[in-house]
Amino acid sequence: MATHHQILIIGGGTAGIMTAAQILKQNISKSVAIIEPADTHYYQPAWTLVGAGTYDYDKTGKPMADVMPKSAEWIKDKATGFNAENNMVSTAKSGDITYDYLVVAPGLAYDFSLVPGLGEAIDRGVVCSNYTNPKHTWNVIKNFKGGTALFTQPTTPIKCGGAPQKIMYLAESHFRKSGVRKNTNVIFATGGTVIFGVKEIAKTLMEVIDRKDINVRFYHKLVAVDGEKKIAWYELGKDVSIGGCVVLPKDRNSNLKLDDSFQYNYKDVNVSRDGERYGIHYDMLHTAPPSVAPDFVRNSNLVNETGWVDVDKHTMQHKKYANIFSLGDVAGLPTAKTGAAIRKQVPIVVDNIGLMIKSNKIGPQSYNGYSSCPLVTDYGKMVLAEFDYDQNFIPDPKLKNMFISDSSKEHWRLWMLKKYGLPYLYWNKMLKGKDV
Repeated sequence: MATHHQILIIGGGTAGIMTAAQILKQNISKSVAIIEPADTHYYQPAWTLVGAGTYDYDKTGKPMADVMPKSAEWIKDKATGFNAENNMVSTAKSGDITYDYLVVAPGLAYDFSLVPGLGEAIDRGVVCSNYTNPKHTWNVIKNFKGGTALFTQPTTPIKCGGAPQKIMYLAESHFRKSGVRKNTNVIFATGGTVIFGVKEIAKTLMEVIDRKDINVRFYHKLVAVDGEKKIAWYELGKDVSIGGCVVLPKDRNSNLKLDDSFQYNYKDVNVSRDGERYGIHYDMLHTAPPSVAPDFVRNSNLVNETGWVDVDKHTMQHKKYANIFSLGDVAGLPTAKTGAAIRKQVPIVVDNIGLMIKSNKIGPQSYNGYSSCPLVTDYGKMVLAEFDYDQNFIPDPKLKNMFISDSSKEHWRLWMLKKYGLPYLYWNKMLKGKDV
């Protein structure tokens, strides 16, 4: 006989815990269960600072038991599949669990097969990632002796799209302090065509890139990593035979003019060619892992054609099953995957579930795609990118209380918010279901 809960939540991350906490705080239901196998809950936004040696890794985790809302039942297990027609979730050890309402929020998973060679290289030697082991990142940055410092990212959606560049800005500062900057080229290679999708923020970041003398290579799709030879291989999303795309050092001998939309602030680093692929030789490499929905979600009938949970982007209600909602990193929402986005998604999901229980229909509340990316640009400096589905810059009016008139500009008060304010709010307010 399957156990039954009125509301079943998959995932004990930011989205799952916040949703459960708000449902219980508002007395929407007394029967809430959370499926989560992990012992530790991490505040991952601080991992950027850990990777730059300015935050204690041990302070980023708390026992899962401490963050689980007291009245929720914790099913310490892995979800393994769905039977949405029969309102049922299967688990690894606890059998089938039935529900009236399901919230799918297990976060994302990493699929290293999408970038061959990266799985073998990551977190070893000079290849690092704040996403997987920020302590190793700090070791790599601390011990770097000069050469090509390559910062890059895959073309899949990732947690906080700004994170691969934040660590680069901090690393560049550290290289100055440690005296190796003069022997170093800092390269940012991205599959994108701009440094950031929000115009006001992009303008500031390009000024930071100028100040720090960083070479940005756009249209660079990471396709493989050769850990032994220390080469990151790319396919280019732009035809290099036209418009002066300088890729190889020897291109300098041709009459090509530098194309700023492809190579900004060109640096002459070692690049090999193999057919249509270009390999940047690195002395250190930081990247985000290619990210996908967890297998049990990806292989279910709940996902859209891109493999994320198929929900309405304003209500987070599943497009086929009205009693299923999804939010956070696993949801198929065209916005950045951040804790800040979850903060605005949770109240709408909670409101909708409450109304479904009462009247079997959802309410008028609409999520506008709000997300925020705290872009650390230096030790003691930060820009706060807050934006919606249309990439409009929408700063929080509360920032005025912190005497910050323009959060698209670098500010030390924003750094204080990132390092001290946000972790405090996260542990003491957000996870406890309080409105922030």
